Amino acid sequence: MSTALVLFDLDGTLVDSAPDLAGAANEMRAACGLAPLPFERLRPHAGSGARGMLGVAFGVTPGEPRFAALRDDFHRRYELRMLEQAARFAGIDAVLDALDRQRRPWGIVTNKALRFAQPMAQALGLWPRAAVLVGGDSTPFTKPHPAPLLEAARRVGLAAAECVYVGDDARDMHAGRAAGMRVVAAAWGYLGTGAPPHEWGADQVLAEPGELLKWLDMA
Repeated sequence: MSTALVLFDLDGTLVDSAPDLAGAANEMRAACGLAPLPFERLRPHAGSGARGMLGVAFGVTPGEPRFAALRDDFHRRYELRMLEQAARFAGIDAVLDALDRQRRPWGIVTNKALRFAQPMAQALGLWPRAAVLVGGDSTPFTKPHPAPLLEAARRVGLAAAECVYVGDDARDMHAGRAAGMRVVAAAWGYLGTGAPPHEWGADQVLAEPGELLKWLDMA
């Protein structure tokens, strides 16, 4: 089946944002008189944003009384520092350049709110280069619900079956499957702490970005 549109998750797939996310969490811990956590403990949870960082840093989950205030503080701190260390993953530029050369559109579908996603994508040269950018507040639902992916396909004017979604979390695979897209796991990303990528039901698990071009028969 040919692929007319390649959609990517943002954090952990296109962009390594974990250092700034972890930095905001440890900044909050320092303000509370707590020792910083090792980056290795925080990185796997970076794909879950504030929920993931606060869960590790403070042991709180959404719905708990103090979660909302901690989340707002985290967002404030993260917004101030989110571009300090964020960078495109090694190998991503070659993939996007190849897609552009072959006039094959690509886009971004992320659970990150547009308040953060759009300036990050713009600062890192991904937007408005991408054909579409759907954030966590672009539809009433976030992944693993298929709505954000279906919205991306709709905006580009393509059927979901013509799209592939590349992400570094099991929920990305679930969202893509539910949308009727092919799904590819980015094993260079954050991956979470659950089942390993080969158990996510992906069409392919890639060790590094360049392998996507081979899978798409572009290299």
